[in-house]
Amino acid sequence: YPGICKSLSTQEQEDRIAAGDPYAFRLDMDKAIKMVGTELEWVDLDKGKQIATPQILGDVVLARKDISTCYHLSVTLDDHIQGVTTVTRGMDLFYATHLHRLLQALLGLNVPEWHHHPLLLDENGKRLAKRDKAVTIEHMRKVDKLTAQEVQAKTGIQLPY
Repeated sequence: YPGICKSLSTQEQEDRIAAGDPYAFRLDMDKAIKMVGTELEWVDLDKGKQIATPQILGDVVLARKDISTCYHLSVTLDDHIQGVTTVTRGMDLFYATHLHRLLQALLGLNVPEWHHHPLLLDENGKRLAKRDKAVTIEHMRKVDKLTAQEVQAKTGIQLPY
């Protein structure tokens, strides 16, 4: 995001929204970091202590005209409200944790530990995901009748059963 709307006055912003123009509410990363400082840390159970560098993500979208809040704001608040002490997510969300840690500091939220697990991949190296209607491990075991070893060979994961 090149910051093209960053210098709009409050009135210009309100006029555009009232006119029905598409819009997004972005976190001003520079201001946010100045508010909380640069000493944000978090712990990943596999990688150890991490220094948060949310600036790598730029001015992220927190909400848009077509969504109430972004995933990152929603999960950060949900984790806090639910009292989550260990967040388990896929490795594809490792860098998003830098932003989650900043949001926690800005909002005065609890800071959990994280565990970022490897992604489940098919035999072509493509991530198995619900949004892509990927076959589930349960389907592989119960419908395709694959053994744990065959599932492991297909996905690269070790099954305990």
